[in-house]
Amino acid sequence: MFTTKFGKSGAVWLLSKETVLVIQISMLADVLRDDQFAIEQRFIIMFYCDDLFDHSVTGTMNYSRFLTAVSAARKPSPIRILTELQQRSPPTLISLAGGAPNPSTFPFQSVIITLKNGGSIKFDEASMNRALQYSGSYGIPELISWMKDLQRALHSPPTVAYAAEKGRMEMCVTTGSQEGLCKVFEMLINPGDNVLLDAPTYSGTLAALQPLGCNIINIASDHHGMIPEALRRVLSRWDPAEVRRPGSTVPRVLYTIPNGGNPTGASLTAERKREIYQLAREYDLLIVEDDPYYFLQFQKPWAPTFLSMDVDGRIIRMDSFSKILSSGLRIGFMTGPQTLVERVVLHIQASTMHTSTFTQLMVSKLLQDWGQDGFLRHVDSVVEFYRKQRDAMISSADRWLKDVAEWHTPTAGMFLWIKLKGISDTQKLIMEKALEKEVKANVSPTILLSDPSACSAKIANMVFRFLSESTEWAFCVIRHPTDGEAA
Repeated sequence: MFTTKFGKSGAVWLLSKETVLVIQISMLADVLRDDQFAIEQRFIIMFYCDDLFDHSVTGTMNYSRFLTAVSAARKPSPIRILTELQQRSPPTLISLAGGAPNPSTFPFQSVIITLKNGGSIKFDEASMNRALQYSGSYGIPELISWMKDLQRALHSPPTVAYAAEKGRMEMCVTTGSQEGLCKVFEMLINPGDNVLLDAPTYSGTLAALQPLGCNIINIASDHHGMIPEALRRVLSRWDPAEVRRPGSTVPRVLYTIPNGGNPTGASLTAERKREIYQLAREYDLLIVEDDPYYFLQFQKPWAPTFLSMDVDGRIIRMDSFSKILSSGLRIGFMTGPQTLVERVVLHIQASTMHTSTFTQLMVSKLLQDWGQDGFLRHVDSVVEFYRKQRDAMISSADRWLKDVAEWHTPTAGMFLWIKLKGISDTQKLIMEKALEKEVKANVSPTILLSDPSACSAKIANMVFRFLSESTEWAFCVIRHPTDGEAA
């Protein structure tokens, strides 16, 4: 049993294990979901329980069938829950829970970060104390709130107004989108599972997937991204009626980079996205929409996203600030059905615990100062920079490689995918000849495909993020690896 003592300063809860469920139902679950909740209590006594939340799922999407045994076994961390509570508490709260260090022992006092536009981000002693302390595993509330508003403005997700059990949109902060991907794969993919993805694809994705022991099925793609008919042919190996049967080998996860994909620079068309989404509905697939180059689209209006089409709650979307603010800050976001986002947060609780509070606050202060319009103006300036880089690379390619290679002009991202004619091994060309001239390109199919034999060795992936006058020299070297020697 438990007793509660109230006073002007707040309340002290004295409880036993039997009362934990009562506390959870009446307060904890609402607190974690309600940004407007005001906690009046000043004292929190640490407590433990075996399971604070019922994560069972009912509704159209049976999310439990997608979870791995590892993920299904994850339980909320009591100390992390109390951190979430404290994060929403008034600054006068005195916590007797957890092991947060006393901020008076921190050697840092204040920070002023000067922006290129002449503005500044200031951390006084109070904000530094917060920035250097533990924070909640979802992310700091003001950053999550800002990003939810942005997602609504950009994508108008149909699931925003859904009930939680129907796949209501939720978000969490990740330490870069790569951490989010690893947590998602750990949540969804068992050894032996069949997983669908673009061919070729991002090497970091393969690095995360391959140790899980899954069967990676490459889906053919071109400069417009994954080919829906190729996906349909692969899925036709299974009967859609078998999807939900125990022991079914039907793939449950499809991964794609829809805009300016790494390494090919391919971007999915809106029509292809609609076709792929319909196939996902037919075979009850979850789609992992890894979209770090969404903000680097060179044409407006920007392409509609899978998230904007998601009437079922089957999209897990990964966003990143790495390409538009800073890659070193390691700030990414996951957007998806609340049930699955909550599950990913359990994985975060047991590993990194949370993304750096300092970097979250720094980014949040910047975004609050800019507002959505200011943020999008910054995005436009970044897009214009990379548009010029792309155009410079295409111009150099036209001059030096037009008769010895072929390519498609990318409409987003940082990558130009070049197919060289008459070259049996670009690995040797780039790794030996070009490196001698201090030119580097990505050429190895082994790091881009689960089955390297499916890709010709006549390909070079050129990145135009740092290019300038050196572009001419790079392509000249590829065409003429040694003085007087044609490629």
